[in-house]
Amino acid sequence: MLTANQIRSQFIRFFEERGHVFVPSWPVVPAGDPTLMFTNAGMNQFKDIFLGLRAPDHPRAVNSQRCIRVSGKHNDLEEVGLDTYHHTFFEMLGNWSFGDYFKAEAIQWAWQLLTDVYQIPPERLWVTVFAGDQQDGSAPDTESQTLWPKVTGIPKERVLQFVKKENFWEMGSTGPCGPCSEIHIDLGPERCNKAGIPGHVCRVNGDCGRFIELWNLVFIQFNRQQDGTLVPLKANHVDTGAGLERLCAVLQGRSSNYDTDLFSPIIEAIGQLTGRQYKGQLGDQVDNAFRVIADHIRALTFAIADGVIPSNEGRGYVVRRILRRAWRFGRILQMREPFLYKLVPAVVQTLSEAFPEPLKRAGFVCEVIEAEEASFCRTLDRGLELFAQAAARARQSDGVISGDDAFLLYDTYGFPIDLTGLLAREQDLKVDQAGFEALMEQQRSRARAAAKASDLATQLAGCRLPVTDDSLKYQADTCQARILGWLDQQGLHQEGILDRTDQQVGLVLDKTCFYAEAGGQVGDKGLIKGDGLEFVVEGTERIADCIIHKGKLISGQISIGQIVTATVDAGRQQTKKNHTATHLLQWALQQVLGSHVHQQGSLVCPDYLRFDFIYQKALTKEQLEQVEGLVQEKIEQDLPVVCEVLPIEKARHLGAMALFGEKYGSHVRVLGIGATKLEQAFSREFCGGTHVQRTGQIGGFAIIKEESVSAGVRRITALTGHCLMQYLLERRRIVEELTGMLQVRSDQIVARVAKLIEDNKRLSKQLKAGHPKSQDALAQARQFLEQAKMVGNTAIVTGLLPDVSIDQARAAIDMVRNKAKSAAVVFGLDEDTKATVLIGLTDDLVAKGLDAGRLARAIAPLIQGGGGGRPHLAQAGGKDPKGIEEALSKASQMISQALAG
Repeated sequence: MLTANQIRSQFIRFFEERGHVFVPSWPVVPAGDPTLMFTNAGMNQFKDIFLGLRAPDHPRAVNSQRCIRVSGKHNDLEEVGLDTYHHTFFEMLGNWSFGDYFKAEAIQWAWQLLTDVYQIPPERLWVTVFAGDQQDGSAPDTESQTLWPKVTGIPKERVLQFVKKENFWEMGSTGPCGPCSEIHIDLGPERCNKAGIPGHVCRVNGDCGRFIELWNLVFIQFNRQQDGTLVPLKANHVDTGAGLERLCAVLQGRSSNYDTDLFSPIIEAIGQLTGRQYKGQLGDQVDNAFRVIADHIRALTFAIADGVIPSNEGRGYVVRRILRRAWRFGRILQMREPFLYKLVPAVVQTLSEAFPEPLKRAGFVCEVIEAEEASFCRTLDRGLELFAQAAARARQSDGVISGDDAFLLYDTYGFPIDLTGLLAREQDLKVDQAGFEALMEQQRSRARAAAKASDLATQLAGCRLPVTDDSLKYQADTCQARILGWLDQQGLHQEGILDRTDQQVGLVLDKTCFYAEAGGQVGDKGLIKGDGLEFVVEGTERIADCIIHKGKLISGQISIGQIVTATVDAGRQQTKKNHTATHLLQWALQQVLGSHVHQQGSLVCPDYLRFDFIYQKALTKEQLEQVEGLVQEKIEQDLPVVCEVLPIEKARHLGAMALFGEKYGSHVRVLGIGATKLEQAFSREFCGGTHVQRTGQIGGFAIIKEESVSAGVRRITALTGHCLMQYLLERRRIVEELTGMLQVRSDQIVARVAKLIEDNKRLSKQLKAGHPKSQDALAQARQFLEQAKMVGNTAIVTGLLPDVSIDQARAAIDMVRNKAKSAAVVFGLDEDTKATVLIGLTDDLVAKGLDAGRLARAIAPLIQGGGGGRPHLAQAGGKDPKGIEEALSKASQMISQALAG
């Protein structure tokens, strides 16, 4: 029986023998493509080629791509575990032709590989082709229908026609597209899971398990226009995909992907950890849990290894959802402590031969997963209690858990919405998804970049962009160039004149000295001038091999062929200092913390540098001083900085560090610091950015902040050069003001301020303890209770408690709740520039569905702040005391309405 490693290697070797170049897998985080949440197909890294934006490096390619599908239209998360073949993480085997061979060769080789190499009986295989579409005028793929019997010998009756949904591939609403031809296998009547259902017939693309798709051959030969018409491409491409997990199940004679050697070591490890046994049954709760956990740990391992850290937004939120979903299924297996991290070695065992680079980070992956599990454990039990209350309310009404409850579970207890949905389905309940999403949108104050990124590359589909020579970015700050065109919302213009000064456009030149944003370094800004033309460059971006100068025409007009002078602004020099200092910082961190410290991301701009790195705890003051001292020492030594372009394997042999997740070609630019020869440099890294020539030009270095970004990731912000000098001058001014105000020497400021703070705390306590209003807080609360508005048997107690601490106000709320059988208490605290509102509810009101935390969030905007808390007691805080009265009134109104309803 073939192993998964053998099946994968035979696929790759088969196509290498036919002139295909093996291209390593992309990370699951798409390099340089913000329009994709995760790499979800083998073709992702060839997107620019299919769009016609750049020429291919090789006419033929083959690879095995690691993929994750958990978002957008490719979202299989909810199906995982319920069947034997849905996955969040999977491998896609593929071969490509970029304007080289086409249908005949693709069909012949696919058949030959399946029947000759993998020894699948030909009589078990069926084929589908595109039947055409009358709505958009797409013609049937008669060419493929004719070729299949001709080049493979498959009987014509086993070549079936299907509609657009099944057999036509499109990248988007516009752009490259074409018919596809799928190969299906008949697994035998015993695999039908609909047997006995009246009217059921087993068939290809049917709804039972007898026939499954093995391989999809996509023939990219058209470009879909804005009006929906299809225009033939200048070059035809082939893009194929075969899921390794499904192929292994067939070739290993398994009825489930989870029974193959891609999963069996993980399944076995789960059994050893939990003491439970996997039987492989569908519909069995325990077996479903095994499958979910086995699938999810693969996705988690590769997502985290490729740089995604669990968080509350974007990719990080998706990873957190997957992890918490897996942990929830662990509860079914009676797991109460972190355990998922212990399964990472089993993933390494099964997949390290195919993907050795990311799995070198397995230790870090374990640390991140364990920390995230521990965090979730601390909130899960309380969240489950809250869910039980929400479920009880849902059963008493319409069987739907409210959007408010779902949002509270997410916001306070970290329950992803699909985890709430999972718990609801177990109790035959539903979730108000629309209500939840509405509350999520209200909460988000910033757009999610992955969802809203402008896909300029897709807009330019089918348009071969000019090539810009940008080699001058390393040698010059100004150069002469010729205008090749401009970009706007309508696309690329390479003829005519532009004289509008009120719109954003992208200017394309034949050569440039501007650096396009990449590798954490921001794109250059500057000015392009010539013959009355003045164009301000606000940013620079690369698409394929074309450099886009984004900005506005200030005066004159843009005409094709015009000679201009491009000049980068002075910020370029400060950016260079910050970028070289970033390399010194990484080296220093490894000296102080250890060689396992690796860059997670960076931002290099003229004003400052920001460096994210993998480390589990905050750096001590002494460690920060050590790091800062090492960097400063190298700056003072005024060491040479050298750059050289090398073949990537030679660069790796030299020990040059690569930024994990970046996309590199066959040749890379390597930056060395400390010597005129790379071999002698103490710091060697892959880097395409701009740098100073000697470390002395950096002109100083200081860390101004060290903080946590997420579990296992720290961030350092630092200054160099002119910006550091401005920072120090400002701090000197502040010190001089303080010495004057406090009438002390500068070296005595810290002690003097510490004493003032201590004195202030002591006097404040004395004042509060002796203030008659503070002593009368309980008396005031009793008075508010006597004057309370009654709704039925419930007292709504509201009032302002001035000069009272939060602890005293909470004591007053407790007193009211104890004295009243049923009460909603809302007290405001006015503290000069600060406003606080406390809300307390008795148990009977919480049982009726009232929630103090929800009320606090609702009234918080009235005092320009935020709020939240538990159902029984919550707090809103803000910076506008003038809004307290209105907040008290609104809270009273909301409580009255809820009780009346």
